[in-house]
Amino acid sequence: MTSHVLFDRLHNFRDVGGYSAHDGHTVRWGLLYRSDSLAKLEGADWDRFLALGVRTVIDLRYPWEIEAKGRVPHSDEMAYFNFSIEHRPYDQAEIDPDVDPWRYLADRYAEVADDGAKELRHALEVIASADGPLVFHCASGKDRTGLVAVLVLSLLGVSEDDIAADFALTELATDRLIADWHAAHPGRTLRWPGYGRAPAEVIRLFIADLAARHGSVHGYATSRLGVDDELIAKLRDRLLMS
Repeated sequence: MTSHVLFDRLHNFRDVGGYSAHDGHTVRWGLLYRSDSLAKLEGADWDRFLALGVRTVIDLRYPWEIEAKGRVPHSDEMAYFNFSIEHRPYDQAEIDPDVDPWRYLADRYAEVADDGAKELRHALEVIASADGPLVFHCASGKDRTGLVAVLVLSLLGVSEDDIAADFALTELATDRLIADWHAAHPGRTLRWPGYGRAPAEVIRLFIADLAARHGSVHGYATSRLGVDDELIAKLRDRLLMS
């Protein structure tokens, strides 16, 4: 199976299943998806989305982003949660081209991991207890979405190599994310040449930062987020298969 699910207007929707995980298990297909903004769903894309049987959506964007851009269309069959995990907004289009771009992004991820501890814990709780397929998303499905994917996959026992490779799959969507930016900002100049990029190095730096402060991603989850063995067991019971 392939992780990408094709849509006309979504560029970065994919299944998080298929990775080798804890104790010889594998992450289940068809239960956990990550995506760019579901506010873009309409027409045939909405029909494709409904066919996946999604029962829960976690929107990681700021409330002001949702007000400006909209949210996933309403469905009586689907629960919706907004956990704004990022507390210090920044404009990636305006990142100084002279800074180390991957170190810069990893530092922003570290801020989110610290500032958004409460919201991240809530997201993990919803993922662990959801009934049926779930999607978590932000605007481009790269940064905030990537951070949540790191946490979930790490707690499931997926290797760092596979986690970094999953993050880097966003590179397949970079050109379309850039095109969307230009369409949404006519007259503006995209200053940062790394916009929309997601090299594995970024997430490796972020994981190393968490390890330096907390011993590991697992140590961060338990010490900073208050994740306990019961929650980890629920995540594994729901998302892993033999």
